[in-house]
Amino acid sequence: MPALSTTMSREHVGMTSVRTTFTLDGELAARARRLDVNISAAARDGVAAAVRAALARADRAAYLAKPEQPDPFWERAEAWGET
Repeated sequence: MPALSTTMSREHVGMTSVRTTFTLDGELAARARRLDVNISAAARDGVAAAVRAALARADRAAYLAKPEQPDPFWERAEAWGET
């Protein structure tokens, strides 16, 4: 795996990029340019964070909809290791 740059995360390695367009408040864009913020990298990072958060919410919702139940098999399996 290649070394990761400061604007590249593990999610981006080996993935195909897709060009997209979005609108950004003009003053925010101007501030970003003055502060040398890489808007594309910031947008990628923001979308990646939003996707991770959405996946976590979906995982939690799925768990709440069908929580794990105790399984007697594992109680017996744990006992096998005891001597």
